[in-house]
Amino acid sequence: MKARFNYYTASPDTMKAMFNSQAVIEATGLEARLINLVELRASQINGCAFCMHMHSAQARKNGVSNEHLDTLAGWRDTDWFSEREQAALGWTEYLTRLSQGGDGEAAYEAMARHFTEKERTDLTYVIGTINMWNRFSVGFQTHPE
Repeated sequence: MKARFNYYTASPDTMKAMFNSQAVIEATGLEARLINLVELRASQINGCAFCMHMHSAQARKNGVSNEHLDTLAGWRDTDWFSEREQAALGWTEYLTRLSQGGDGEAAYEAMARHFTEKERTDLTYVIGTINMWNRFSVGFQTHPE
């Protein structure tokens, strides 16, 4: 499958804004491991191979074990993820699957127990941003190199 076109060159200003979003994420103070897990999980849900490839490599560089990466989709079925990570993953799944409904109140309450209001805001920004990146990569058929 071939990429539909190069959206980086088609709209440099839009892509500049997207990359600025990444700089905002890096400045939030959220743990790199947590960000990696959230970005990877949203990308799995959205079927974004390009982002899965990139974020799993970043996670490994940040010390996330292969065992954690191998079981991320089944995070509820293992005790390998901290309560904070589980809360973030539950919130990620809820926001990434908004059209499917789900128990948003339970996902929010779990997250609220482990994150300050600033962190909740920042985490939601991370989730929204990765979902936007996924839409670019899936929509325009960007694939891992």
